[in-house]
Amino acid sequence: MSTHMIIEMIGYFGSILVLVSFLMSSVVKLRVINSIGGFIFAIYALIIQSYPTAIMNFSLVAINIYYLSRLKKTDDQFELLKAEGGDSLIAYFLNYYTKDIQEWFVGFDLQKITYNTVYFVFCNAVPAGIFLGNKREDGTFVVELEYTTPAYRDCSVGKYLYSKLPLEGVKSLRFEKEAGRHEPYLKKMGYIQENGQYEKKL
Repeated sequence: MSTHMIIEMIGYFGSILVLVSFLMSSVVKLRVINSIGGFIFAIYALIIQSYPTAIMNFSLVAINIYYLSRLKKTDDQFELLKAEGGDSLIAYFLNYYTKDIQEWFVGFDLQKITYNTVYFVFCNAVPAGIFLGNKREDGTFVVELEYTTPAYRDCSVGKYLYSKLPLEGVKSLRFEKEAGRHEPYLKKMGYIQENGQYEKKL
């Protein structure tokens, strides 16, 4: 294989990664893959001495890194809002994401669940997640649903939420339903399984 062919393949590979990144539903995956593709294409541009193209792609990589670093600063990105039980936003949000919710939470049925407390996590005024269940007087929160939208699923919505719940009087979380695909998340976030239930101290 000639050197020219190898160089061209590098350029094509970088371009493909940039294009693929725009198919990602996750903001984090989009920026990570876009950065990798942009960096590779910038190297290709340097090799062929297309310096304006190289500068543009290196700049895009820097912008992606900047926004990825901001996502780690949860207090700057997210905001917790307590919603009322009859809030139409709750029904709209749950209806809109019902199909995806049911893939993660086995047997989820909006008509059958009961709850007395609902929180939304917003990211730049956009609903990124919902947390609902039954808060008890002893500070235990029995979780009926903790759902993050696909766009923010790789972000720190859960970490931010758990840092704010103690300020709302929540001392521990309990998940009593079948975990299904949600189980890896529960374990990652520090829930301990016991007698078929998952519990986390805050």
